Amino acid sequence: MEVVVPGLPFRGRRARRADVPDEETRAHVAGAASAAAAEVEPAPAAVPDLTAAAFFDVDNTMMVGASIFWFARGLAARKYLTARDMSRFVWQQAKFRIAGNESAGDMHTIRESALAFVAGRPVAEIVQAGEEIYDELMADRIWAGTRVLAHQHLDAGQRVWLVTATPVELAGIIAHRLGLTGALGTVSEVVDGHYTGRLVGELMHGEAKAEAVRALADREGLDLSRCTAYSDSSNDLPMLTLTGRAVAVNPDTELRAVARSRGWEIKDFRTGRKAAKTVVPTVAAAALSGGLVGGALALRRRNRLPW
Repeated sequence: MEVVVPGLPFRGRRARRADVPDEETRAHVAGAASAAAAEVEPAPAAVPDLTAAAFFDVDNTMMVGASIFWFARGLAARKYLTARDMSRFVWQQAKFRIAGNESAGDMHTIRESALAFVAGRPVAEIVQAGEEIYDELMADRIWAGTRVLAHQHLDAGQRVWLVTATPVELAGIIAHRLGLTGALGTVSEVVDGHYTGRLVGELMHGEAKAEAVRALADREGLDLSRCTAYSDSSNDLPMLTLTGRAVAVNPDTELRAVARSRGWEIKDFRTGRKAAKTVVPTVAAAALSGGLVGGALALRRRNRLPW
C-alpha cells in the first residue's frame, strides 16, 4: 500500500521550522495512517463479536526482545548494514535512551532518519526479507502464554491486532504468522513502490498507538469499553487506558506499579534465567523500537559505506 503525504520534504531538503508539525499533530497523522494501512480480515469462524477486540503490543509482550532489533540483525546478515555498524549503532542509541536525552531537536532527527537506510529500496524486497527474518530469528521468540491470550479472543469471535512501533510491513508479517487479524505499525512513506526513507506522521509510539486504536475503532465500529489492551511498558499507558480492560504482560517496574494501583491484571511469562536473558534485548528495544534504526544512517554517512 502506498501512503503519500503531500507537503512533506524529502530527504536532503531541510524543513523550515514552520513546516514541522507539533507532536500532537504528528501522533494524529501517524495513528490515522496506521489504521488506514491495517489489513482487516473477516471475523473469526466463532460467533462474531464485532464490537469487541484485543490490541497487543509486540516487543517483550508478544515476543522476547524487540522485533526491530531482530529485523535489523537479519538485514545486517543480508549486507544492508555491517555487523560493526549494527553493534555501534545499538550501543550508541542504547546510551541515548538510558541517558534520557530526548530533546525536541534530537527526536526530530530520529523521526527524519528512522528508516532512511531503506530509502530507495522496493517495498516488495524488504517485505520478502521480513518474511525470511521472521522464520530465522523471531518465530522461536514468541511468548507462548501471550499467544494463547490472543487466541482466546479469536475463539470468542473477537478480532486481534498487534500495535507496535515496528514498521507496519513487518508487523503485518508477525500478525499473519500468528493467525491474528492484522497489525497497526509505523507507516513509511512510499512512492512508486519504493521507500522514501521518511515516516508518515509519527513513530507508532506512546500517544500515536492510542490514536491508531481510536481510528481503527471508529472505522470498524468497535466499542472501546469492550476492548482489551496488552502491553509490557508504561510507554503504552495511552493505549492501555483507552480500552475498557487493560492487562500488563511481562511489565516493567513502572507499569507493574500502575497495574497494581488500578487493579489491572498482570501476566508474567518470564521465569528465572529466562527473565535475566531478556535484559539486553530490552535495552535494544528501548533504543530501536523508538525508530532508532536511523542511527545506521549516521554511521553510513560518517564511514561512507556502500550500502
